[in-house]
Amino acid sequence: MKLKLLLGLIIGMFIISSAGSAYAQSYSFRLDQELVDVFWNEDGTTSITYRFVFSNEAFGAPIDYIDVGLPNSNFEESSIEATVDGVPIFNISSSDYQGEGDAGVALGLGSQAIQPGTTGTVEVTIGTIRDVAYPDSEDENYVSAVFSPTWFGSQFVNGTTDLQVTYHLPPGVQPEEPRWHAAPPGFPSEPLAELDENERITYTWRNPTASGSTQYKFGASFPASYIPESAVVQTSWLDTLSGALGALFAGLAPFSCFILFFAFIAGIIVSAERGSRRRKLQYFPPKVSIEGHGIKRGLTAVEAAILMDQPLDKIFTMMLFSCIKKNAAVVKTRDPLEINVTNVKAEDLQEYERQFLEAFLPENKQSRKNMLQKTILDLVDSTAKKMKGFSRSETVAYYQDIVKRAWQQVEAADTPEVKSEKYDELLEWTMLDKDYDGRTREVF
Repeated sequence: MKLKLLLGLIIGMFIISSAGSAYAQSYSFRLDQELVDVFWNEDGTTSITYRFVFSNEAFGAPIDYIDVGLPNSNFEESSIEATVDGVPIFNISSSDYQGEGDAGVALGLGSQAIQPGTTGTVEVTIGTIRDVAYPDSEDENYVSAVFSPTWFGSQFVNGTTDLQVTYHLPPGVQPEEPRWHAAPPGFPSEPLAELDENERITYTWRNPTASGSTQYKFGASFPASYIPESAVVQTSWLDTLSGALGALFAGLAPFSCFILFFAFIAGIIVSAERGSRRRKLQYFPPKVSIEGHGIKRGLTAVEAAILMDQPLDKIFTMMLFSCIKKNAAVVKTRDPLEINVTNVKAEDLQEYERQFLEAFLPENKQSRKNMLQKTILDLVDSTAKKMKGFSRSETVAYYQDIVKRAWQQVEAADTPEVKSEKYDELLEWTMLDKDYDGRTREVF
């Protein structure tokens, strides 16, 4: 998240790439505290309150604008209020937002700007945000609520931040019903569970030495019956894949060829994980539930992903980048997702990769969805046939060990360059880690 530099005279338009050095020279502050309360309301909307405590360095420029990122653009700007040290401010604009991501608001502090060498408390309330609940990936009767609090550019923030995020679950949710998601690195594995003043269940995560320039993701799931069915966002496979690709494709230009490919792949999977937890297929038919004996070796990473019940968006993304590495496809446009199929008959393509590429040949969107569905179903069927007579549990454990050893090889690399090369080499297997997002952040 970036603070905007407001000059006395604005000449022309600012170019972000050229403004970066000016920002770094001008802004320097500590984010002593960030307290966030996220209210998951009974109508399916979300309300958020922030409390930021900024300590501006003596040599820093006045903090006169703050960008606050939001989960999406479906918020009511009129529901947003803000104060600085208890004094209301009214310059609140989504059109002036220049932070990371596509959605957010800019707060103009005006006469309440935090001066060099002083400390200021900024409080923000966002009353209504829609389209924030998604189907849970593990239980069709639950919804998933995932949230990342605002963070700021590392070139601006010094020191550590006391970061606390509190979820207020919908009224009526019973103590035994909700489930928290895995905590981000640096936070306790389990949140503090309590009741707020309105008897709503709360989950609180706190890290007194967090980073104010790092994105952290928190999540919980609760029964879908506590919010309207119409409030739950439904996404198709193609929409999910297109959205994940589109979000990252815009940022590729600055990278060299090798780093571009590495960053593109890493970013796509992180983006796919960063959204809501998507609904999965029940991959295997009942007939293969009868366990055989022994380990089925020789599965591809994609086939192992099917066996391990990985989300469909991740499986499709793995297919895409396998095709890119084999020079069988390139991404032509990001939104909508358009793939230029360069060699659908390449000899080293797997059959499911060939089907995946063929799905992007028709112009009709519905035809593409149907062909992608057939691709997945055929892949499930072929993987089930390969597993006939073998133990699924033993085989899953075998490939989980491969994933573990792949990460160990990456982490053992002596230099960043060697580490990146090893990561690129073992990418297909590291993708299978359910904590791919967190592990990637830890390693790099």
